[in-house]
Parts: sequence; structure tokens; C-alpha cells
Amino acid sequence: MRRPPVPVTVLTALAALAAVLLAAPAALAAPAPAVPSAPTAVRGGDVLYGGDGRRCTVAFNARGGDAYYGLVAGHCAGGATTWYADAARTVPVGTTAGSSFPGDDHGIVRYTNTSLSYPPEVNLGGGAVRSITGAATPRVGQSVCHAGRTSGLRCGTVTAVNITVNYGGGAVHGLFRSNACSEPGDAGGPAFSGGTALGIIVGGSGNCAYGGGTYYQPVVEVLAAYGLSLR
Repeated sequence: MRRPPVPVTVLTALAALAAVLLAAPAALAAPAPAVPSAPTAVRGGDVLYGGDGRRCTVAFNARGGDAYYGLVAGHCAGGATTWYADAARTVPVGTTAGSSFPGDDHGIVRYTNTSLSYPPEVNLGGGAVRSITGAATPRVGQSVCHAGRTSGLRCGTVTAVNITVNYGGGAVHGLFRSNACSEPGDAGGPAFSGGTALGIIVGGSGNCAYGGGTYYQPVVEVLAAYGLSLR
């Protein structure tokens, strides 16, 4: 017994469905990954990439005469010379202009790329920034926040000043401490109270899962050492 012929309209519908199914893999293909845009500014809390492969966080931007500088941890900056604003190391930003470690733990990068801007701000993450209007010597009981590359924004109070910490590479003097936690990778991050710069993260104890504290190089000492200001 012969089956009745399939109506033309049904054949047309089946053909259309087949075309959709064949086209589906292309339609559902994952989009190409976005290419990161080139940086246009460097702020406190941003990362600089050394020509030798290291990474250092800028704590604050400073100024000396007509030149601009980034304040960094000395144990990170020492030994590196050329710095870039992007991980691919295609946007040169400056060169190391000084560093001190141990004894102190600070350094500066002189910005040489005039196509970038260096605002007196701290990058808080998520697109938020904090304007920095000056620097001050920390005092016990003062509120303080810091922005770490690993732990993000953490806040607490200053618990001690003028203390010495022994690193594997030697002792560092004149630091202050807070009960805000930090994690490995946070070194170099900015510490501030409101719009006032206080310090540069240089070490810590414990972690953010179980508690701990953080040690900082006072910013006023760094500015005095290199004859800089924050505005």
C-alpha cells in the first residue's frame, strides 16, 4: 500500500528546520575574547610590570617639580629598571629612580610616558577611586584602610607605630601596624585614612580568613627622602 505524498508545505517546513539546525552551531559559537584596552592612567593601587618579569603595586602618585613619580615598596622595586603599564609590556611607563631596602622599604618610579595621566587618586576596585589630598603621620587608634592586589579593600585601626620588622633580607625600622588583614601579593598597596595617605603595605601576619595585621612604610618618610609631594 503506497503512502500518500507529503504535502509541499510540510517539505518546505522540514527544509527550513534542517537549515536552522545546520546553522545552529555557528550561531551558538562562543564570541572571541575581548582584547584588553590599553591603559590611559596610572593610579595608586594599580600594578606596574617590570621588564624583568616582576610586578609591583603603586601606592600613591607624587610630584617633584615638573616630574611625576609612583611610590612603591623598596623590596619590590630594587633591581628593576624599566616599567610598563600593561601585563603585555607594550606600554612603557617609567624607570626606577630610587629604592631603599632593608632599613627602609620604599622606592620610586619616575614616570616618563606623557601620553598617560597620573592623577592623585587611589583605585579602590570596581571602578571606584578615592582622591588623595595629602599625607600625614599615622597615630595609634586612627582609622585606616588599604587596597591590596590580592585581598582588595580592607579597613581597621592603627595599632602600633615606630616598630621594627625583621625580614629575611634584613630589618626594617619605623613601620606602623594596623589590624586590617592582608594576603600575599598585597605588598605595595596604598594605606589611607579618608583622603589622607598614611603608608605603603610592606608585610603582614596571618591572613584574611583567620585574622591578622599589616605593616606599612609611612608615606611622609618616603616623600621626605625623595623631596616629593602628593599634589
